Amino acid sequence: MKSKNIHTEKPCVAWSPTHLTIKSVGIIALAWLSFQTTAQAQETIAVKYAKPSWYFGVAGGANFNFYRGSTQQMNASFTSPKTFHDGFGAGLFIAPLLEYRPADSRWGVMLQAGYDSRKGDFDQVTTVCDCPADLSTDLSYITVEPSVRFAPFKSNFYLYGGPRLAFNLDKSFTYQLGTNPAFPEQTANAAVTGDFDRIEKTIVSMQIGAGYDIPLSTDANKTQFVLSPFVSFQPYFGQNPRSTETWNNTTVRAGVALKFGQGKNIQEATDIKADKEVSFSVDSPSNAPGDLRLTEIFPLRNYVYFNNGSTEIANRYVLLNKDQVKDFKEDQLEVFAPKNLSDRSKRQMTVYYNILNILGDRMQKNPNATISLVGSSEQGPADGLAMSESVKKYLVDVFAINPSRISTKGQTKPNIPSEQPGGTLELGLLREGDRRVSIESTSPALLMEFQSGPDAQLKPVKIIPLQEAPASSYVTFNNKGAAEALSTWSLQITDEQGKTQAFGPYTEDEVKIPGKAILGSRPEGDFKVKMIGQTKSGAVVENETPLHVVLWTPAKTEEGLRYSIIYEFNKSKAISIYEKYLTDVITPKIPVGATVLVHGHTDVIGGEDYNRDLSLARANDVKNIIESALSKANRKDVKFELNGFGEDESKSPFENKTPEERSYNRTVIIDIVPVK
Repeated sequence: MKSKNIHTEKPCVAWSPTHLTIKSVGIIALAWLSFQTTAQAQETIAVKYAKPSWYFGVAGGANFNFYRGSTQQMNASFTSPKTFHDGFGAGLFIAPLLEYRPADSRWGVMLQAGYDSRKGDFDQVTTVCDCPADLSTDLSYITVEPSVRFAPFKSNFYLYGGPRLAFNLDKSFTYQLGTNPAFPEQTANAAVTGDFDRIEKTIVSMQIGAGYDIPLSTDANKTQFVLSPFVSFQPYFGQNPRSTETWNNTTVRAGVALKFGQGKNIQEATDIKADKEVSFSVDSPSNAPGDLRLTEIFPLRNYVYFNNGSTEIANRYVLLNKDQVKDFKEDQLEVFAPKNLSDRSKRQMTVYYNILNILGDRMQKNPNATISLVGSSEQGPADGLAMSESVKKYLVDVFAINPSRISTKGQTKPNIPSEQPGGTLELGLLREGDRRVSIESTSPALLMEFQSGPDAQLKPVKIIPLQEAPASSYVTFNNKGAAEALSTWSLQITDEQGKTQAFGPYTEDEVKIPGKAILGSRPEGDFKVKMIGQTKSGAVVENETPLHVVLWTPAKTEEGLRYSIIYEFNKSKAISIYEKYLTDVITPKIPVGATVLVHGHTDVIGGEDYNRDLSLARANDVKNIIESALSKANRKDVKFELNGFGEDESKSPFENKTPEERSYNRTVIIDIVPVK
């Protein structure tokens, strides 16, 4: 008589998390969404809502569990005849979720906490009696998964990652020994069930994943739903279920999340912020060709900068041969322009990169003038002396200056260094500026008016450049109240052909944009300007206005004057020599009724806000000195226009690629415009 099959089963329970299938989750979610949509459809849709920042919802999916390592002793009372190795299984994941992501940010945070099944079956093994054996487990956890979310393209696609904290919920196993294939008539052995021992109660691991948000609601709905398919990878690191043996688990999870959040009323926010707090307008000057072109008195800095690791004169400086000296003229420097020079402020940099030729020419014309060359190098005095000797050799060999008229010296730091003790930021740029040869002289024929001493600047060069568009010719966009009411705002400028340019984002109330940046090479054009702002509460403010722009063109006649005052690094007070120069040279040249434009600038070393304040302080310093001189002369007929542009490279006199350019950007430019 055949024996009956014996099955040992686990007792039934009323409910288990595994009984809730993904299909059930989907049905519940769709029913909830239908209810919410119906309820909202009954509302009067007359407004728009911003995207929510907070989302709530539920995530569900399948865990694909890959077992690696080995296990044999299930607990103290049962050990398998043979060791189980690899395995695989699929289990349910379901969890409520919370998500925060500001609408204008790529970053956000997520939190999921719920049921996490790591169930699976080990590959079948054959025991010593040649009977196949199966081992399965309903291993599961309560999981807590905080993550950082990042949308790299500011789109619906996002990446996320973070730790996983899991608390063991189920550690049961079922071991089944099958029949011997040689004796199929024999019945299978009874299943052995129980719990694994030495199961880790708490597991700390990690996960990374990606998802895509699919909006299910329009911006006409206050409550907005999002469906997010996702996939994540949870590697085996830290996921050994037991404190004994080598069994570990790697999981790939695929699923979907249904999220909802409530957006703020854009229309209400727009009415409050735009009508009461933000006032947008545009001022576009006529820019009719004027009759002013400025004669520039260009300061000649008494420094020659050297490249790191070299004691040879840098190739950006113009170096002549003996045959070219006779043709060199200080007022015709375009002939001797450096090879690598950008278009910006080309004539001014051409002047500076001819400093050695200007110096040699002036020493030829003033045979009694003498100079001292002081090389400064952080490599030490010997390196600084070698730099000085390179400059001396050029002046002696090319301009035939008597060597006795030139003394040389080397030191570690210049007399007025840019790098200060204890400084830690942008030291590379500061040290580039300190690696230089200073040209010192006591000969008045070589020096700027009223200057003397070792750091006195050389006599300036008079040039008549093609004037760049002044700030008064820029298109001004006034967004009064924006600094307080808006977090950021930007501009979309569309021309007659529908081509759109974007400018911004900005945070200040007023922005000036050169007409050339809008027009390109066109002489004038009509545009539509849309101001798009975002309030600090997340609402969007829009305002649109027409715009006509006329390109500024250079003047045809020469009347005005331009002077420049050079400041040392991080200084906002003019040296005493410059005070006398401003008072006794520049102020007397201001005609009655003239307008004086005072524009401060900095290099790019340091913070943007700090540099803006520094440039404004420099401009005010110059303005105060000139005003004081005018007041002593009983003059009140001069108007001033003051601007501090900081490190803004669209308005700075030069670029910031070389120490020469950065040195000249630490300046205040003074334009004297006579009354018409």
